[in-house]
Amino acid sequence: MLWLLSVLGVVVILLGLVEVFHTLLHPSGRGRLSRLCVVAVWRSVRRLGDGPAAIAGPLSLVAVILFWAVLQAAGWALLLYPHIPGGYSYSPGIDPSQYGNVAEALYISTVTLTTLGYGDVIAIDPVIRFLSPFEALTGFALLTAAVSWFMQIYPALGRRRALALRLSLLQEAGYANRIDVAEASAVANTIEALTADLVQIRVDLTQTSETYYFWESNKSLSLPASLSYACDLAASACRSGRPSVSTAGTMLNGSLDALAAFLKDEFHIHGSSTEDVFRSYAADHRYSYREP
Repeated sequence: MLWLLSVLGVVVILLGLVEVFHTLLHPSGRGRLSRLCVVAVWRSVRRLGDGPAAIAGPLSLVAVILFWAVLQAAGWALLLYPHIPGGYSYSPGIDPSQYGNVAEALYISTVTLTTLGYGDVIAIDPVIRFLSPFEALTGFALLTAAVSWFMQIYPALGRRRALALRLSLLQEAGYANRIDVAEASAVANTIEALTADLVQIRVDLTQTSETYYFWESNKSLSLPASLSYACDLAASACRSGRPSVSTAGTMLNGSLDALAAFLKDEFHIHGSSTEDVFRSYAADHRYSYREP
């Protein structure tokens, strides 16, 4: 029956690799178990206040990476278990009978996965000698995956913060009230730039959905807290009698509707209208959609 443990080990290993693939390489960026892990951390931590909420995003990334590592370590341990201790040669002074087979399997698996190579335990079983380099390669791949994940997420966060800050500055300048008196081409260019930024944000949330769970302590950098002004700009531009401005406003309005629909479908944000969805989005990030 020990062969069943090997089969189970292979299943766990493949499950972990599939999670990494779907999270980092698949166009949708959706690893089901990894997403559940991120959501669980977000919901647990953000309820504790602003301080903990600020680390919810980074903490969720660490939790997912640890989850991937645990899956690989456990899967390889199950695969190695039937070969312990007979499939290994131990250094002088090490008595394998002093350790449980389960603990020994986890130890060997973890040491191999992290490529530490202490040399105290050496595989002599031909099958294990063949498989051990693949486990070490898997560990190196996990490290590379973690680094590449951070490289994907933080540029996306930077773009989201830049858009939020731009909206905050436009709101401070009262730009929505000056659309009719400002130069039409300049207004149209500004509105079109915001539309392009919103489209990019939707793409970022599609490919790196984990960025949704990063909370900004500075309201000016928080997109959920700034989207209300984008709606104001779209409404004001649509009412303009100048074709270039009203066309740009229609485009901005369409991008806002598309973002709201995406948030509703992907992150289960409630709301019957675009502004209702954005209001729920802001509340989920501990902000008011509009200042009272």
